Parts: sequence; structure tokens; C-alpha cells
Amino acid sequence: MSALSRSTGPRRLVDTHIHLDDLEEPDARVAEARESGITDLITMGVDGTSSRLAVTMAESLSGVWAAVGHHPLNQGAPDLAALAELANHPRVVAIGEVGLDHADEHRGPHDAQEQWLHGCCRLAERVGLPVCVHTRDSTEAVYEVLRSHPGLRGVMHYWMLDWEWARRFLDLGFFISFSGVVTRASRQDLREVARAVPGDRLLLETDAPWGTPKGRSGPMRPAWMVDTAEVVAEVRGIPVEELADLERTNAATLFPRLRLD
Repeated sequence: MSALSRSTGPRRLVDTHIHLDDLEEPDARVAEARESGITDLITMGVDGTSSRLAVTMAESLSGVWAAVGHHPLNQGAPDLAALAELANHPRVVAIGEVGLDHADEHRGPHDAQEQWLHGCCRLAERVGLPVCVHTRDSTEAVYEVLRSHPGLRGVMHYWMLDWEWARRFLDLGFFISFSGVVTRASRQDLREVARAVPGDRLLLETDAPWGTPKGRSGPMRPAWMVDTAEVVAEVRGIPVEELADLERTNAATLFPRLRLD
């Protein structure tokens, strides 16, 4: 890392996408993250059970917020009424994780996935929350669904695609979120996208326990998001504190229920 990106001042980052219910000792991992400068974390729901657990964690762990949603690889349709009830909780800041995943036809038929995504988008519109969107082998289909909901805003999580696709989702009003994958030397393409994304549309995440950055081993920890921040700051040519301020402002803009100190 350059001296520019590895400044030693305080960082106040927001992990905009994590799965705390999939971590061992989530309370310890949250405390560790906060000590590292990750002040706030948004934990995802992928079905009814994990969405309820996300809300419980948001109630009990300092700095934790919840998203409630239905992952496309679930077996069965979302209970939108139950998600709508959860979405009224003041610590629920988004509808997510939602999206399309066409990597395996046998784990969520494509036509059913699109119906579920439309339903979750309509829910987000109704309750006035952004969506946290998953896409794998389904980019064109996701784009068409989101384009059909012109008032909807959200974030494309765990960005893995090229600048042309980033530009198209940015044109829809969406934010782009980068994970620890951007730290890997083999992903210079992602670093180019991280450099090009407008400063007011860039977010960071861990997707823990996945997305372990270069130089670390084992399941991803939210504290390690500082590695991602340092790489993104370096490719943008700014101090990491400036990137943290930018990312924090963007998180507050996209997730208006977030109450950041």
C-alpha cells in the first residue's frame, strides 16, 4: 500500500453487507470490527428466519442494523407479508438480500426467481426502503427487473462485473459496493471499476463470512474491511480517511434510517 492510503488517522467505515448469523461468535466479531473503525454494519436476511434474526441482532448489538429479504436460491416463495411487518422495525434499513442467481437452475427456477424479485421490489417501494441486490449469471435479467421499477433505489452488492455494466446500473440510480475481492492482484478489472465509480455512489462491504481479502485466511471477518478500504483508497488516489468519510456519507444517503454518529 502507498503511504497515502495507509494513513493512521481514525476510520469510520460502514460495512453495508454482512451475514452475522453465519459467523461464529458474532458479538465478538462486531466488537473487533468496531475497534478497527467499522462503526456500523448492516446484516442481511436471506429468508424469514434469518430476517427475524437480523432484527434481533440489530436490537441487541451496538452499531448493527438489519436488512430483511429473500435470497433467490431459497426453495419457495417469500412471505412478503411477514417481511413487510419486519420492515417496519426502526432498525431495518433495507430489503435484502434479494436478486437473481442463474448459476443453478435446480436451486430456484429462473421464472420463479424473477417473480420473487419483483415482489421484493414492490415491497421496497411500498415501505420506502432501498434494496440490496445479488446477481450471478443473471445480470441482464436483474437489470431488466430493476429498470421496470423506476422509483426504486438500492445497491449492487459484491460487485464482480465490468465498467459497462456498472455504468448501466449507475444510470438506474443504484450504488456499487466493493468487497474484499478487489484486494486480489488478479482482479485489476475490479480496481478499474472502483476507480471509475462516481464518489457519491461507492460503498464497501465484507459479505462475511465470504470474500476474504488478499493476505488473510479463514472466513471473512468484518474488521478486515479496512484492507478493502485501503486498496480502494489507493486506486482512487485519496487517503483512506477521505474514502471512509465518502463511504459513510453514501451509506447515510442510500439508507436513510441509518443513524450514524
